[in-house]
Amino acid sequence: MQLLVGLGNPGNQYEQTRHNVGFRFVDALGRREGLRFSAAPRFRAETAAWEGPQGRVLLVKPQTFMNNSGECVGPLARYYNVETRNIFVCYDDLDLPRGAFRLKTGGGHGGHNGLKSLHQHLPDAGYRRIRIGIGRPPAGMEVTPWVLGRITDEERASERQLFAAILDALDSLLAGDLPRASNQIHLHLREQ
Repeated sequence: MQLLVGLGNPGNQYEQTRHNVGFRFVDALGRREGLRFSAAPRFRAETAAWEGPQGRVLLVKPQTFMNNSGECVGPLARYYNVETRNIFVCYDDLDLPRGAFRLKTGGGHGGHNGLKSLHQHLPDAGYRRIRIGIGRPPAGMEVTPWVLGRITDEERASERQLFAAILDALDSLLAGDLPRASNQIHLHLREQ
C-alpha cells in the first residue's frame, strides 16, 4: 500500500488558500477517479481508497491542521505498515514560483511546518515530495497572510494545468521513478 497525502488545513475558510494546494491536488485525483473521501476519525483524516497503477493507494487529507500533519500520517503509516518511501506528500512551496513543481525524495523540512510535523512522527524523512510552487509574497507582506490568502483566478488556472500534468505522470511517480515523472510533467506542460 502507498499513502498519497495532500497537506492543508480543514474547513471552508481555508479551502481556496495557497496553503491548501495539497488538499486540492488529492481532490483533483479523487474527482478524476470518481472517488469519495470519507471521515477516518481514528486517524483525524479524510481518506479515499484507490486502486492505482502500483496497487492500493490511500489518498489522505489530514484534519489536524497543517502544523500537526504528522499526528495523522504517522499513525496511518504504522497502522497500514507503509514504509516511508511509499508515502507521497503534496504541499505548497514558497521557494518555487507559481506554476513550478519539484519532485524529490527525502531531505529537510525547509521551514515548512507541515513537513516539520511529518519529520517528528515518521521514522525517517525518506518520503517522496510533490512540491507545488506558490511563490513568495509581494514586498512588504508577511508570509502567513500570503500562504493563508485566497488564490486568484490566474493562480487557479495555472494550478489546474499543473495538476493535469502531474496526474498524467502519476504512474511513473508512484513507481518511484521521479526523473521520468518529472520529464513527463515538463513535456505535458510544454504541449499545453
